[in-house]
Amino acid sequence: MKRLISIAVSLIILVILYWKIEFESLIAVFRTANGFWMVVSLGMVVPITLLTSQRLQFLMPPQSTLTRWEANKLILAASSLNMVLPSKAGDIAKAYFMRDRGHLSGSLALSLVVFEKACDMLSLLLWCLLGLGLYPQKDAFFWLMGLGIFSGLAIGIALLSSTRFADLFFKLGQIIAPKKLKLRFKQLQVAWAEMHDYFWRDRVQLLKVTGSSVFIWLLHLLQIWFFILALNAWVPFLTNLALSPLAILAGLLPLTFAGVGTRDAALVFFYAPYFDAATGAALGLLCTSRYFLPAIGGLPFLEGYMRSASWNPKKGDL
Repeated sequence: MKRLISIAVSLIILVILYWKIEFESLIAVFRTANGFWMVVSLGMVVPITLLTSQRLQFLMPPQSTLTRWEANKLILAASSLNMVLPSKAGDIAKAYFMRDRGHLSGSLALSLVVFEKACDMLSLLLWCLLGLGLYPQKDAFFWLMGLGIFSGLAIGIALLSSTRFADLFFKLGQIIAPKKLKLRFKQLQVAWAEMHDYFWRDRVQLLKVTGSSVFIWLLHLLQIWFFILALNAWVPFLTNLALSPLAILAGLLPLTFAGVGTRDAALVFFYAPYFDAATGAALGLLCTSRYFLPAIGGLPFLEGYMRSASWNPKKGDL
């Protein structure tokens, strides 16, 4: 039911958005798009996926047998599940797949996925904070956004670097969270503690994972800038570092299907000083393709993972 509601909300936002800009204007933007930059921007999905799979290998213990091909299949299959499961649960399913294929124990697999997602979020916040610091038109709204981004980044770094702070955070979450989420906070607390012990004992591995995460997200934001060039529009790249992460964060709000609608509206709003609403809506569609293309690529592998996964709690500790 929640999934149907999120799809309905996405459709309502898109209908309102396209009604205001006129659908013909949106078609005209794509009709006059730059073919070269369109191919380059969409093709960025390939190196981003390959680097993400390499980071997954960096996450694994030295004795792991996870190959590059298997890592790519895991990333793509998780992308497919993220399109249909709430709250990016496809990434949690990836932990089950790694457990069932014998690469890791269940608790360690969950720990690695949690750390991977934490690195993604902190890397996005880092680039956003850098972009906001260099953004030329600072008003009260952007100072407020900057304060929120800085606070999120500081809390995230504290969670990764201090087990005492992390325990306090998760215990507080168990106190104030709704009853159905209390168990999830407890599971995350256990996984977080194991993840902290695992990564901080090997600083080289930690540097590889965090460094690759920051670089991967630079490529994500570069891809969005290439989308803008493909639409024959212009935004300074450093400005794009501030605006595109804000739109991505808006798409992470648990209101719509895969961020569709909220992300599109945020792109139109944030980029209004640089191009018209029709171009902003076209940019929204291209940004959605960043999620759909890997999801389509993961469909051939998804059935095999789903068939082999036992989903039996007794088999492991997930």
